[in-house]
Amino acid sequence: MRLKDILSDNMKVFVSDNLDVEILGISYDSRTVQNGYIFFALTGHNTNGGKYINEAIKKGASVIVSHLKVETGKVPLIIAEDIFRFMSIFSAKFYNYPDKELNIIGVTGTNGKTTVTYMIDSIFAHVGIDCGVMGTISYRYKDKVIEASNTTPQAPDIYRIMREMLNDGIKHIAMEVSSHALSLGRVCDIDFDIVVFTNLSQDHLDFHKTMDSYFETKSVLLYSLGTGEKKNVKFAIINIDDKYGKKFVGMDLNAEKKFYSISDKIEADFKAQNINLSSSGSKFDLLYASKTAKVNIKHFGLHNVYNGLAALAATICSGIEFHKAIEGLNSARQVIGRLERVDTGHLGFEVFIDYAHTEDALKNVIQAIKKIKHKRIITVFGCGGDRDRTKRPLMGKVAVEMSDFVFVTSDNPRTEDPNFIVLDIESGIKRVYKTNYKVVVEREEAIKEAIIMADKGDIVLLAGKGHETYQRIGLDKIHFSDIEVAIKYIALKNQKESILSEAEQGEFSF
Repeated sequence: MRLKDILSDNMKVFVSDNLDVEILGISYDSRTVQNGYIFFALTGHNTNGGKYINEAIKKGASVIVSHLKVETGKVPLIIAEDIFRFMSIFSAKFYNYPDKELNIIGVTGTNGKTTVTYMIDSIFAHVGIDCGVMGTISYRYKDKVIEASNTTPQAPDIYRIMREMLNDGIKHIAMEVSSHALSLGRVCDIDFDIVVFTNLSQDHLDFHKTMDSYFETKSVLLYSLGTGEKKNVKFAIINIDDKYGKKFVGMDLNAEKKFYSISDKIEADFKAQNINLSSSGSKFDLLYASKTAKVNIKHFGLHNVYNGLAALAATICSGIEFHKAIEGLNSARQVIGRLERVDTGHLGFEVFIDYAHTEDALKNVIQAIKKIKHKRIITVFGCGGDRDRTKRPLMGKVAVEMSDFVFVTSDNPRTEDPNFIVLDIESGIKRVYKTNYKVVVEREEAIKEAIIMADKGDIVLLAGKGHETYQRIGLDKIHFSDIEVAIKYIALKNQKESILSEAEQGEFSF
């Protein structure tokens, strides 16, 4: 496709030369540039794409895009004031607007996005419909799985993957939409059909500064409904029990609003009643449009009741028959790294892995595991570096107040000193005068000590990293998996128990 065929009047840019150049692909990473690619020299928190322009040209870039005038030799230069927005518009046209031919469900909010998209996928699968999923864990469709670089990828990746899905027969996509993606224009031109708003609690204030700003950013996705070229009915599915969800009640949207709730005091389109939570899952009665049904999902915890309501609303609004949607949700599998059980053999205690990395998420997860009969809850958690510092003391307070013992450790420290991150966490703990914790900065050592401490009837919660198989330390990304580390020390403890049982004597240490 030639550059002159892609550029249009609504792309407010300056082009230095040669509109007749051929564009064979799009890249924003010089390492992936191939001959004939257009290269977007993006600027970000840790990078300046301008440093890689010469490398992109050497690799065969046919056009360079920058927000500044730079030297590109004979290679045409496009100067775009809003380079992210231009990249989105350009990508949409380059891949011939795949969103126009898809039913796209966007899921946004602080917590629950991943589980909701997995539940949506399971419901579609139950009725024999393939659904694509883009989110924190992976981007996937049918048997193809692409490693996720971001919760919501950059615009060229979104449009490329959507086009690939469409070409492979996919007609429905469930997409997690992060606040960063909304702020940076990654999804600004996607014609969404359904938007789910799960909840809003403190996170990313290093980026958004205030909760009002965070909410306004999330609201952009709902306000985008009905502004595209598709003329079908749009749906905004909103958790009306959430204090920020309530704000949408009086707001004018170009969509039908569908509210979900578990409260008897609030009117809602999708309502859960007679909720029964246990370690084996969650049961409730669903009420929708004078219809009722028994829901029995494998996901436990009140937060997963909300997630189930959101997924049911999204799929029913997509045209799935009511009772088929219920059946699909009931058969949905547990999501990796979301209250995921680790087998402890005959040790008699439980270990759970969860992605909870906000105050609200940590509270929800601990509340969920408290429903399981237990003696003690032992929590291991840390907070990410180079991210919202203000949530650290809040998480520390929740952890020590709701757990019997806490190991404060590292998460992804990035370029921050993990000891300074711990001090932020401890400031919240000290405010409530709790001493039921220990600082073990090295994460593997903290997990090891938690498993050593655990006795029969205890529950160990490893929070914060969930499905992740890495740690970001400094500028490095090293392999690290909470699940693998837990299995390692569970095996050693099982070995110890076996030796002691057989010999009825002796010492064993890790």
